[in-house]
Amino acid sequence: MTGTRYMVPPRSTRPPGGAARWKWGGEPWLAAVAVVFTAAQLVLVRPALGLGWDETVYVSQVSGHAPAAFFSAPRARGVPLLVAPIASWSSSTTLLRVYLALLSGLGMYLALRAWRGLLPVRVLALGGALFASLWVTLFYGPQAMPNLWVAFAALVAVGCFLRAQADRTRPGPVWGLAASAAVMALMRPTDAVWVTLPLLVALVALPRWRHGRLLLALAGGLAAGAVEWVVEAYADFGGLAQRLSDGSRIEGGLGANNAIGDQLRSLGGRTLCRPCTGAMPHPAVMLWWFALPVLAALGLVVALRAHRAASTALPFACGVSAAVPYLFLIGYAAPRFLLPAYALLSLPVAGALLYLVTAPRGRLRPVVVAAVTIGLLGHLAIQAIVLGHVVDRTTANHERWARVADGLHRHGVRPPCLITGNPASAPAIPIAFYAGCASADTGGHNENTTAAALVRTARAQPVAVLTAEGGRPPAYARDWHPVHLAAGVDAYLAPGSGKGPAG
Repeated sequence: MTGTRYMVPPRSTRPPGGAARWKWGGEPWLAAVAVVFTAAQLVLVRPALGLGWDETVYVSQVSGHAPAAFFSAPRARGVPLLVAPIASWSSSTTLLRVYLALLSGLGMYLALRAWRGLLPVRVLALGGALFASLWVTLFYGPQAMPNLWVAFAALVAVGCFLRAQADRTRPGPVWGLAASAAVMALMRPTDAVWVTLPLLVALVALPRWRHGRLLLALAGGLAAGAVEWVVEAYADFGGLAQRLSDGSRIEGGLGANNAIGDQLRSLGGRTLCRPCTGAMPHPAVMLWWFALPVLAALGLVVALRAHRAASTALPFACGVSAAVPYLFLIGYAAPRFLLPAYALLSLPVAGALLYLVTAPRGRLRPVVVAAVTIGLLGHLAIQAIVLGHVVDRTTANHERWARVADGLHRHGVRPPCLITGNPASAPAIPIAFYAGCASADTGGHNENTTAAALVRTARAQPVAVLTAEGGRPPAYARDWHPVHLAAGVDAYLAPGSGKGPAG
């Protein structure tokens, strides 16, 4: 026997027992994973949690609550479309969080269901549960951010690819591949390319896997999802090459970097590690990260021995490909960047764990089962603890922004208005959204105006410059009226911007 013989799943994966069994067998397990995932989000991630910095950028594009924030080069319009059904008519953060939690639960279910018949249901259920148990997955489930949706679409894309290879007469998997590729590109075009790179290589370089309709579907899906991003590049950024260049600059200059240490530091609950300094988290927090590639490799070996090479090798390859830019091409870290890699690698990891608890014989089996069980329970406990710290810290930050916005309102800065400030000490973009104002920046990654333009705007509407408490304002605002707001933040108000504190 050679590995090549099993590169493509059997042409018919329909199990014995009739159509009803094919349609419904194992569905409750996959649905249970999705339901528990949704419930855990609603319980552990507070629905009333205010919007984060990036979330306010995405939501403001479709919200009537505040003017649209500057949309920088790396961003894509997928998340605004995702939140539009709620954000376009309601400013309720709780309603938006519940909507996204329910939608991400559905995404989890569809992502796992795309693999029915390719892997045993117990592998799919365990893989989904492992992915759902990560604090970063739970935290971003109800968030208006793109990475988790790339992860779900990546699972669907690889599953549909394998289904289409197994039975080339069925159009459904081909359309599923095109749709999932479009979703990835709509959310993050560059991530979509990295995730699908092994699929493109397989379609072009491996004769047994060449499939004209699949290649057309994959390329067409990527193009359809990215077309708006490309058009916007020429309309607002001076062309596609310039937008890619601007995106690279904002990301710190893409090139040879080693971000493994940065990702490790972020595992302790740092949602953005830039600059990524400080001590590493406790070894227990990082243990699962080191176990992940080992277990994924073991899962690949087990699949090869079980003649399921394609159904494990392909998600393994796509997961590794998805991780490459965020481990070796970028100079900082955010744990959400690796969500697509974690989702894809969860399947071979699940296969490895099930092998570990079923393969041993005799007295060794209960020992191994106990060790794996204790390890998984410890993992769940650690993830829950980290998630709790992340939610508490995030809540405190968002409440601080809300207090600053209330302070601006008390001093007469109300819509229509404009806010600018130092991103490090007084981030104008989220505070402006909370206050219902427009935001602007004269420098940095979100530069979209000039000092002269701000001074002109101040003649027509309230303008505030935010600084850290006791901080110096920029030169153009040094004769403006200083006020203390809240939580270590001061503001300089343009003449005529407000009527003083509300009495």
